Amino acid sequence: MKFYSKQGLIKNYFTLPNEIFNLNLSAGEIALYAYLLRCENRKTFKCYPSYKTIGKSLGMSKNTVKKYVDSLQEKRLINTAYTFIYSESGKKSNGNLMYTILPIREAINYELEQQIKKNEVKNQ
Repeated sequence: MKFYSKQGLIKNYFTLPNEIFNLNLSAGEIALYAYLLRCENRKTFKCYPSYKTIGKSLGMSKNTVKKYVDSLQEKRLINTAYTFIYSESGKKSNGNLMYTILPIREAINYELEQQIKKNEVKNQ
């Protein structure tokens, strides 16, 4: 067993905002969000894993990954954008989605707005 210095261990961790547990997310949504945080570039807040790669890592089908990606996007935790790849001959084809991790404050505000709307409907 190899031991690492404390500094070396810090490089192998990422932070998960505490607020994530107050947003009424399913276990699958939390797992996917955590996976994207693990993959993201800490300077650009972007990452590019495929549905297949995510699914393999989390034990989910590609359809389930897509469902959770759509849900996290709706809940304002991430944005996605299509990317393209160009072959040497210049042929354009689809690349992986580009995921951008949004500031957690946007998701919190969205969740509060949804709760207010539910209460207004309930009180009518």
